[in-house]
Amino acid sequence: MLNDPIYYSSATDLAQALVAKEISSVELLDVLISRVELVNPALNAVVCTDLDRAREEAQQADKRLLKGDLLGPLHGIPMTIKDSIDTEGIITTGGTIGRKNHVPTEDASVVKRLKNAGAIIFGKTNTPELTLSFETANEVYGVTLNPYDIKRSPAGSSGGAAAILASGGSPIEIGSDYGGSIRVPSAFCGTVGIKPTMGRVPRTGHIFPYGGLTDSFQQLGPMARNVEDLILLLDILSGPDSKDPAIVPIELGHPDRVDISQLSIGYFATAELAPTAPRIQETIQDVAKAMSPIIRQMKEIEPVAFSDAYRIGMEMFTADQGAARDRLLRQAGTITDHVSIASKYDPKELDSLITRYFDVRSNMLNGYSDYDVIISPANAGTAPHSETLTSLDPFSYTIVHNVSGWPSAVIRCGTDEQKLPIGIQITAKPGGEDIVLATCDWLESEFGGFTPPGDQFLNPIADE
Repeated sequence: MLNDPIYYSSATDLAQALVAKEISSVELLDVLISRVELVNPALNAVVCTDLDRAREEAQQADKRLLKGDLLGPLHGIPMTIKDSIDTEGIITTGGTIGRKNHVPTEDASVVKRLKNAGAIIFGKTNTPELTLSFETANEVYGVTLNPYDIKRSPAGSSGGAAAILASGGSPIEIGSDYGGSIRVPSAFCGTVGIKPTMGRVPRTGHIFPYGGLTDSFQQLGPMARNVEDLILLLDILSGPDSKDPAIVPIELGHPDRVDISQLSIGYFATAELAPTAPRIQETIQDVAKAMSPIIRQMKEIEPVAFSDAYRIGMEMFTADQGAARDRLLRQAGTITDHVSIASKYDPKELDSLITRYFDVRSNMLNGYSDYDVIISPANAGTAPHSETLTSLDPFSYTIVHNVSGWPSAVIRCGTDEQKLPIGIQITAKPGGEDIVLATCDWLESEFGGFTPPGDQFLNPIADE
């Protein structure tokens, strides 16, 4: 069933409506373009469009549908995609000035899969330079703002993606997550997103590519407003592409086959390193209370290896002294010189760091072995005022699962005193995306999931 307004419908429902000829791809594209034109001046979420080609592709999708020739489950669905992901024929800057006019000649692997499934890319969404910030701002396109309060940040690095999803300008998106870059924007903008198990989705064609000391941290994954769309997209995106050497054929179970009643869940509402806001703690307690009667076990636990995982993650981010970052900036033409950002590791120190990295992952596997799901905060707070990021500690809740490599999603389960979304984090052991998404699906039905921000952000003066 389509929503009213239609631009807040799920991609799953829109695909069914297209097949039933309740709406055409061209009509849907026009609806989304109009919505972007309305909201984007206030948000700066969509930074580049390719409307002529998108309209031509929508026309072709409609003609093929009349012949009964469906490309796939996303046939005729228009969407935007993060500007860090290569799109053939559409400018892809990765947020860095050296690529201001860069037009890829080949799609990223995830884009190829979306197009093969029938999707139509009509725009790109903002990202910080090389995706390396929790604030979505860069010298090419400027700052992206949060539709729930345009004085606040949508976070990063998939802030443009989350902001346009929340404001109805696109039904689905693909984000990248190096320390929480899918999950934190989803939490701050009230949407849903999942960082898959490391090795699940190829990163070929992403501005910060596979390889390097922190290769296992970086994952691409789907973002949407509804859990059913995450399920749909993850199936499309998963599997080896014969290019990204870290991607393996991990079995992807379907959430419909997960028996919620048999789950054992451990949860914690705060951690000493970054104490969470009271309303976030209350929301997690509400979730635990609601789920307790319908599952096998719900237990409040101490977070396992939390501080160690966070600190090791932060050390590994800088252990190469910024060499990977600078290599990418040189390739983009943004800089020519290398600038060190960390003290040099000698071989013994580097060996110790890598050993501790594997030890902490082992400790997490062992420490959480009795639980199918871990419920935790997505961040220490809700969306902060723009450009007030002074510490990464509040983001430790997501960073630890870039270190662990576990699949982890965020879904809205509450609202704070400022009427900002509260997203909570749902995590399972490697390969457990089906369990994560089944849990999110139940929470969405129980707590309501995504709630539109309204359009008050289009006229902020009237609110003051």
